[in-house]
Amino acid sequence: MNVTTKSPTEKAVIIGTEAYHSEAYAREENEKLWGKVWQVACRVEEIPKVGDYVTYDILEESIIVVRVTPDRIAAYYNVCQHRGRRLTKGCGHAKGFVCGFHAWKWNLEGENIDALCRDEWGGALTDENLRLPQVKLDTWGGYVFINMDPNCESLHSYLEPAVSVLNPFQLEKMRYAWRKWLYFPCNWKTALEAFMEGYHVLGTHPQLTRWGGAGLTWSKEYGRHGAFGAKTTGGFGGSTSKVFTSDVRKALAESLTEMWAELRASTTQTIVDVANRLVDELPENTPSDQVMRHLMTRAMEIDAARGVIWPKVDPKTLTDAGNGWNIFPNTNILPGLTTALCYRARPHGYDPDSCIFEVYVLERFPEGQEPKTENIYEPEMTREKWLQVLMQDFGNMQEVHAGMKSRGFRGCRPNPIQERIVINFHETLAKYMGRGAPKPIK
Repeated sequence: MNVTTKSPTEKAVIIGTEAYHSEAYAREENEKLWGKVWQVACRVEEIPKVGDYVTYDILEESIIVVRVTPDRIAAYYNVCQHRGRRLTKGCGHAKGFVCGFHAWKWNLEGENIDALCRDEWGGALTDENLRLPQVKLDTWGGYVFINMDPNCESLHSYLEPAVSVLNPFQLEKMRYAWRKWLYFPCNWKTALEAFMEGYHVLGTHPQLTRWGGAGLTWSKEYGRHGAFGAKTTGGFGGSTSKVFTSDVRKALAESLTEMWAELRASTTQTIVDVANRLVDELPENTPSDQVMRHLMTRAMEIDAARGVIWPKVDPKTLTDAGNGWNIFPNTNILPGLTTALCYRARPHGYDPDSCIFEVYVLERFPEGQEPKTENIYEPEMTREKWLQVLMQDFGNMQEVHAGMKSRGFRGCRPNPIQERIVINFHETLAKYMGRGAPKPIK
């Protein structure tokens, strides 16, 4: 695994605000960034049957992602080759695509099967020039990625080394537990960066630190991608801090119960239920490592009995995977053994002050018992709708984006150790955009 290491002095940089607040920059991203990168369009589970499709929109482009055969998915530019009308909107099921303007038709293979009065073009319309233009497509981890650059590198090459680190978690075997989205009043980068590091936990989510304190975190660049995690010394909660309570059994039960209640993610009902039985199943002075081992072993056994088999992930892989990954440019994945908390942010038109922001949770379910979910549009930013942890993050996203417009703000200064992933994100973005890298702080 190639990890770039730099000294703290080399990594201490200042990041200007052009990328967050310039409409001209947002327009430039359309060609230089979004037209060149692999990006998540949907999950494979959203299109299980032949004819199922999802429309993926990014700025001025619209892409149809459709299951063509039981074993093949294709992507096409969502545009009629007659007068340019879009063919689909949202998601659904179709035997083919029909233009609502003049009823021209295409099959799932992208072949034109009917152009009204085609003979009147005198042979100028051919099967080839009427075919829906294809978009590069590939899958990994249960995700469908698209790339509009016909000469792009392979998806596997683009994603490495994220593929090697995250493959053992078998994300492709997880399914949506829930998903929500909204138009959020900040730039798409501001939104994503709120979830790229653990340095903010003590200041933003103090209620989550009272059982184990707030420890130091690591942050590493992995090519164009990056990951962060907790620096551990074998203590409770993956923290270098001491536990605030001598009874680890109770601390685990209370912390996991609160996480489930306030985020509905980063753990599962099985683990929470087992945690709440620790006091009955273990003596009071059981060492913390034994408590954790008991918790995970019992949860694994209970899951196995109901048909949820945990992946075999060795301790080194767990350490390397950390708490969260940024898959450049716009997907964040916080992986777990049987669940993952994920975020995706996209521009909302060319307005640099708005983005399409999505939050979703993946989880392993017994085969045939996966819930049927919809991507719920939830514009009401309240604790009732989004729960406390996300509302705390939402507060940061709005206030950071607003604060960066101040005459008194000289630029972002990410922590060169614990927020290295943010710096790497902007170094990578600058390469795509043809801009200079963030400059050292002087």
